[in-house]
Amino acid sequence: MSLDLWLVYCAAAIGLSLTPGPNGLLSLTHGVRFGVRRTVFTALGGVAGFTLLIGASLAGLGALLAASEQAFTAAKWVGAGYLVYLGIRTWQAPAIALVPQGGGGAPGDFGPRRLFSEGFLVAVSNPKALIFFAAFLPQFMEPGASWAMQLAVMGGTFAVVEFVYELMLAGLAQRIAPWLARNGRWFNRITGLTFVGIGGMLAATERH
Repeated sequence: MSLDLWLVYCAAAIGLSLTPGPNGLLSLTHGVRFGVRRTVFTALGGVAGFTLLIGASLAGLGALLAASEQAFTAAKWVGAGYLVYLGIRTWQAPAIALVPQGGGGAPGDFGPRRLFSEGFLVAVSNPKALIFFAAFLPQFMEPGASWAMQLAVMGGTFAVVEFVYELMLAGLAQRIAPWLARNGRWFNRITGLTFVGIGGMLAATERH
């Protein structure tokens, strides 16, 4: 990929990351609940999920979902179900507690593996993202270039952009954490309803 084309792709990747979505919301929530240091694992999970989607899109799976009603419907309901489940869990979560500046341990069973898996599952739970990448990435693909090279360039660029964006959201959340700590239950309920709403919108989406 030429430098000029890469700069255009990088700008597009930044625009895509800034579009509100469930991974940004998850990083904001985890940033408040667990601190920026712990949310690194959430962001890494999201990045891994998006990289997997980009690789699958480059391999043609996005086109398969776009062409197959059954495959798209199955993936859609699985993704919607997970987002609704995540929303219910967030609604039921206890009020947010302030995280010490030292970035203490995540409460309960929310260790690095759990945080990573949540970020990963939210990223891969939306088949529309796979289809979007399948439609978006060909504009920047170079005929004859290897799959691995294109994944390294396009997947790596998007991964860095998304990682920085999610950590910025987590840092912003920590700045407003004192206010959120006083209104923790409402924050959890609004966030939970938002996840449920995103899941509902995903369930209602069509391939077109």
